[in-house]
Amino acid sequence: MSAEERQREIVRAARRAGSVDVTTLALQLGVAKETVRRDLRALEDHGLVRRTHGGAYPVESAGFETTLAYRTTMHVPEKRRIAAAAADLLGDAETVFIDEGFTPQLIAEALPADRPLTVLTASLATASALAEGENDTSVLLLGGRVRRGTLATVDHWTTRMLSGFVIDLAYIGANGISREYGLTTPDPAVGEVKAAAVRAARRHVFAGIHSKFGAVSFCRFAHVSDFEAIVTDSQLPAPEAHRYSLQGPQVIRV
Repeated sequence: MSAEERQREIVRAARRAGSVDVTTLALQLGVAKETVRRDLRALEDHGLVRRTHGGAYPVESAGFETTLAYRTTMHVPEKRRIAAAAADLLGDAETVFIDEGFTPQLIAEALPADRPLTVLTASLATASALAEGENDTSVLLLGGRVRRGTLATVDHWTTRMLSGFVIDLAYIGANGISREYGLTTPDPAVGEVKAAAVRAARRHVFAGIHSKFGAVSFCRFAHVSDFEAIVTDSQLPAPEAHRYSLQGPQVIRV
């Protein structure tokens, strides 16, 4: 098996399982662990995986995107901390857009229950969680085509609804955020919904784990400078957080 063939198999394995480890790959591929580590470094250089201690996980791209079910199993403690810190930025907002994804869903669940809020979301999971809660929140689920993997609505029905609102605050997620290319997502239909939410809202907060930073997907829908705050976990190095803050937003590491 050539290096190219081996690396293709590593990417396929990572996408099937959600992550891979060096020891298992070495046994499966019949090569030394150092060979696997070199392969993972090469794949990371090409933006296909992100290395971890002892392994790697796949990076979302134009042709690959993880499901909502998978996202609920990854980096959960970090995502809960990020969600709590993001919810603290609510301020006096009365109307709030909550993006699709697991971290935005956690933000929605962390919003105060003792004051009236109107939450707009394209996420069926978020709408369901809020509607079942005991709070004063009114939930508006944006209509449209439901994406199978993320259980969120997209297409012109969704963007048309958003265009008719003026929203106080939008909590936005992304598949990747970089200082050069801004906020990106693999699916153009998803990018249109996110861009419409950014246009409709007066304030914008990005929330995402450290692995999102430096990653670039197919469709750009916003710039770093569009956001008043970026909330992430403490594994994003402080110098890198400072570089993002130079473009305008406050960067909060929790």
